[in-house]
Amino acid sequence: MNKLSSRRGFLRTSSAVLLGAASLQAKLALAQQDIDTFFAEASGEEYWQNIRRQFTFADDAVPMNAANLCPSFRMVAEYVSAMTADIDQDCSFNNRAKFSGFLEDARSRIAAQLNVSADEVALVRNTSEANNIINNGLALERGDEVIVWDENHPTNHVAWQVRAARFGFLVKKVPTPASVTADTLIEAFVSQFTDRTRVLALTHVSNVSGIKLPVAELVAAAHARGIFVHLDGAQTWGAMELDLQALGVDAFTASAHKWYMGPKEVGLLYLKATQQARVWPGVVASGWGTGVETRQSGARKFESLGQRDDAALAALGLTARIHDSIDARRTEERIVALSQRLKAGVRALGLPLVTPSDPSLSFGVCIVAAPDGQAGALSNRLYTEYGIAGAGTGGLRLCPGIYNTEAHVDRAIEGIKGLLQV
Repeated sequence: MNKLSSRRGFLRTSSAVLLGAASLQAKLALAQQDIDTFFAEASGEEYWQNIRRQFTFADDAVPMNAANLCPSFRMVAEYVSAMTADIDQDCSFNNRAKFSGFLEDARSRIAAQLNVSADEVALVRNTSEANNIINNGLALERGDEVIVWDENHPTNHVAWQVRAARFGFLVKKVPTPASVTADTLIEAFVSQFTDRTRVLALTHVSNVSGIKLPVAELVAAAHARGIFVHLDGAQTWGAMELDLQALGVDAFTASAHKWYMGPKEVGLLYLKATQQARVWPGVVASGWGTGVETRQSGARKFESLGQRDDAALAALGLTARIHDSIDARRTEERIVALSQRLKAGVRALGLPLVTPSDPSLSFGVCIVAAPDGQAGALSNRLYTEYGIAGAGTGGLRLCPGIYNTEAHVDRAIEGIKGLLQV
């Protein structure tokens, strides 16, 4: 039986039990002991098999589409349920006051993981909302230019176009070069810089091609021209070892429901301290204060969003504890190993990849070229006939997470072989 959910009966969700702040802290301490003990007990593939057991999905329906949605760690899902029950039993201000401490704990842990300060982190609802905070909050006017990658997610692409239609600035779309190298990617963007360029809006790893941009180099080139750099990290937070100070970005966004494997409807917005005054909030609600100047400190001003899911926000701290125990570098190495295994298997079948094989130019998003108009149907068949859940985005898209095993990847390769009859 699963140690993390059974040894101490962690997080029983019976509605008969209310979890006061002291009780919850005690349970978190026990959970930390369980996490540390469990993750120290195995190595190699056995270790990752144990990780797999911390999720509830059945092996006849294997998730391999982390670019869209990941399962939550079992402990995290149980924690959300327990906290929701606690709130439903006593929704008083008195009882809910404890959640501010859990929110700040989550913020501090995540900030440490990203090598930034807690005051630079806002916990919002998802990447889409965080992206829109940036593209609605920066002061731009007619004649200004915003450069976007044409592989950006719509909330970091179309959203800029919608705003430009209102305010009259120019959005310049940069296509992916025919020959993908670090140098050609850098040149594609830098060649578009002008004296009117105000913002460079990028995606760390594309969800439609799997290409990983040379972010640090692009940031350095943009900053040399005084250009604000915004990075959508939906495909890297929770999967890659990230140092936002080293990358140098001005803003970074992500969602906990993807590679971070956390609670649903919780998102991340990082905004460099020196840039916070120039970004206006998109929503002003309870918690902002009574005047134009907010009473919130740092990036917290972007959390004035009305009633939130306190249980999910509290569970983010537990998710961060799990990530700390696994270790970001170990997670990144596993994602690279699984994705490279998948790409190598596809190449061995003689099939073309949309995603570069070179791990310096790609990461966990793996896309197999599919005949025109057939990607969606192939994805559906891969699920119904082989139990592998992918997507028909940019081709046949498969994104293995740390809950996937080598056997899952090999099954996906066999499924691709069967579907494409090679």
